Amino acid sequence: MPKLILSMDGLVLKEIALTKERTLIGRKPHNDIQIDNLSISGQHATITRILSDTFLEDLNSTNGTYVNGQPVKKHVLRNNDVIELGKYRIKYLADSSTPGVSATELVDSASLRPFEIGTAAPAESSPASERSPARAQTQAAPPPARGTTPTSSIGYLLENLGVIQVLSGANAGQELELSKSVTTLGKPGYQVAVITRREQGYFITHVEGAIHPQVNGKKLDAKAHKLNNHDILEVAGVKMEFFLRN
Repeated sequence: MPKLILSMDGLVLKEIALTKERTLIGRKPHNDIQIDNLSISGQHATITRILSDTFLEDLNSTNGTYVNGQPVKKHVLRNNDVIELGKYRIKYLADSSTPGVSATELVDSASLRPFEIGTAAPAESSPASERSPARAQTQAAPPPARGTTPTSSIGYLLENLGVIQVLSGANAGQELELSKSVTTLGKPGYQVAVITRREQGYFITHVEGAIHPQVNGKKLDAKAHKLNNHDILEVAGVKMEFFLRN
């Protein structure tokens, strides 16, 4: 189970196991992690767990939230990330069952390797020597035997499984089946989005990066956006098509 280690000036104050889906951090007593210091806002930040992924979000705090020295609004936490709130430090330790594996290194809740897509970030934002070729792994579980109509835990028939097909870049033509509850897309540190599979359909949400993904040419806001058949997505500069496979 992931946990947080709260410290100040090198002194460990407490350890907190992330047992809840949403953990509030702030100065007021109702927070799950209360830090009674005037540099901390009443509700400063929140940490949300979605299956294997853990997201940090600043709640419009007065003094801001930093991760590894960089200011963030939304951030996918990785193993050993250090959250900075004023003089306080909160170290994030991932689930011990997957040591050293960062949240965005998991495409979903199962065992797929990263689905990382190339970025269209300006050249000055990342030296060429540091950029690696885009890659995608689209292994999926074998299809069910003929004559069966298995459903997922949320009631989807696999006949209507969502699929992402890459339309541009080096991986054009490759497909990724959205067979799990959460699928992470993008490039950590630049732009990350998640597609969640719910009873009402598939939804895309922006979780990291100053530039928001686009759906049919329109930028997403902070809310989850429901995907429709044949929507065109643009994440980290790469265009993709979402469709339902019958």
